[in-house]
Amino acid sequence: MSTVEVSEASFDETIKGNDIVFVDFWAEWCGPCRSFGPVYEAVSEENKDIVFAKVDTEAQQGLASAFQITSIPTLMAVRDSVVLYSQPGALPEADLRKLVQAVKDVDMKQVHADIAAEQAKAAAPDESA
Repeated sequence: MSTVEVSEASFDETIKGNDIVFVDFWAEWCGPCRSFGPVYEAVSEENKDIVFAKVDTEAQQGLASAFQITSIPTLMAVRDSVVLYSQPGALPEADLRKLVQAVKDVDMKQVHADIAAEQAKAAAPDESA
């Protein structure tokens, strides 16, 4: 699958409806974004089992704001609706391939267990008070 444009209307469905989603926050006027675009597209073609989404930060300012995007390009990796990676900057193709593999290799059972433990800890009454 090549890259797909997502909007505020389709973002949640895209994230929840797919196991792994990479999101490229970009803008047409951004030079590094235009340089990263072909790299992102090439890696998307090699990974048909992953959705590679693009969010135009000019057209989708609400999404950019919701994810506190202050520098573009920013790349986000989401697996099982959990953001595993979110960093500004254009990655070289080899580094993007490594990131894709790293996201595929994450033990999501452990991630979900860690999240559940953190939520339980946050919900527990503070005994030090």
